[in-house]
Amino acid sequence: MPGIKSLAKDTAIYGVSSIVGRFLNWCLVPLYTIKFPAAEYGIVNYIYSFTALTLIVLIYGMETGFFRFTSHERYEQDPMRVYSTSLISLAVTSSLFFLAVMLFIKPVTTLMECTGHEDYVAMMAAVVAIDAFTSIPFSYLRYRKRALRFASLKLISIGLNIGLNLWWILISPWLLGTEPSLRYIFLSNLISSGATLLLLRPELHGFRWRFDSELWRRMLSYSWPLLVLGVAGIMNQTLGNILLPHLVPDKATAMAQLGIYGANQKIAIVMVMFLQAFRFAYEPFIFAQSRERGEDKRRAYSDAMKYFVIFAMLIFLVVMFYLDILKYFISPNYFSGLKVVPVIMVAEFFFGVFFNLSVWYKITDRTVWGMWFSLIGLIVTVVLNILLVPRIGYMGCALAALACYGVMMLASYFTGQARYPISYPVGRLTAYFCATLAVWALTVFISTGHQWLDMGVRTIILAICVMAVCRIENINPAALLRHRKPSIKPNR
Repeated sequence: MPGIKSLAKDTAIYGVSSIVGRFLNWCLVPLYTIKFPAAEYGIVNYIYSFTALTLIVLIYGMETGFFRFTSHERYEQDPMRVYSTSLISLAVTSSLFFLAVMLFIKPVTTLMECTGHEDYVAMMAAVVAIDAFTSIPFSYLRYRKRALRFASLKLISIGLNIGLNLWWILISPWLLGTEPSLRYIFLSNLISSGATLLLLRPELHGFRWRFDSELWRRMLSYSWPLLVLGVAGIMNQTLGNILLPHLVPDKATAMAQLGIYGANQKIAIVMVMFLQAFRFAYEPFIFAQSRERGEDKRRAYSDAMKYFVIFAMLIFLVVMFYLDILKYFISPNYFSGLKVVPVIMVAEFFFGVFFNLSVWYKITDRTVWGMWFSLIGLIVTVVLNILLVPRIGYMGCALAALACYGVMMLASYFTGQARYPISYPVGRLTAYFCATLAVWALTVFISTGHQWLDMGVRTIILAICVMAVCRIENINPAALLRHRKPSIKPNR
């Protein structure tokens, strides 16, 4: 089926650019944690938490609105009307946002508790404004199925950002004997976003710029629930980082705690990268196979969830078994926060399950349920951060994230089973999850204190776990290694 093969190919390209980009940015963390103390790195983490939230607000669901209305029967013959209307809308709102920040830079930085760092905030305001606007040209590339140009532009931007970071923070201080500055982190990001805007010039001319006010109102009406969903979702991810400096009783150590928490979150982000790879690469395969074989779609959703859980639990064990090595990804000055790594990884796993469960309200056009689940999670996040952070510091942020995603996962599962039942193997998946935690706890209990001996034992245990799962699920690893279709037989 050519359409499915094309979709899978494009999705893989988007996935590679996203995963590689996230990995390359992830590689900057050791540089930051070595060159800057925890309190300074906390400032970076704090400002970026605000920018992630602001970007969602400034896009206000127009990306999804663009795709919806270019396929709408009323506008599908004139997609450039939708494109130009979206561009003008985001150009105006992004410009107004940047202007407002610059006019009120002092109050804004005071409100953010970033007094003295007005230049950081101004640069990131420009970055967010540019990124919000360029989200539509990138959506246009996806609409035109120009996946390679999309991926190449993303990777060029990321490569420029990393190169500038390395020059200003590592190479230039070594050559000139100067001290590295946080300012260059934000300046690198601004230059790379500006360069991306310039590279997107071909997508910004060659058509008639026009603004359709009726279409714009319809797009806003469609997009506002997605804005609420997006804001609630990103706040669930970043709110702990934003609230922590305000909730920690000892204000002198607040930014240091945030820096330690943020650095150790980056170790746990390994789970996010691999789960993202799974979503981009494996799910299209499952759906394609289901259609080719004529199997029931709900069986495909169930199979996708099962292999998602198996893969995620394997990643959890790999990270936790080799944490003694992976921890050197950050400076030893940040090791006190390693205790949050397993909590954050399980939290991200719960979010991954929630993502898989979301299929029921997406395919039934009930996306408003996603908004409600995210809002419920947001309430849990706020309440638990307020209750826990003053008592246990950044560990409270991690536990709040765990509870938030756990509640969202359970709410989506039980609501979905009532409205669009899918026979997930809940008992087996729960057993895999519990067995994974038990195996990890066992390796902690039997630790000898000799790092290389412990890792050797853990490697053997990991191999046994993989073989056990292959046997239970009737998976033939040899077939996978030979790049054949997996030999997966139905369970008895």
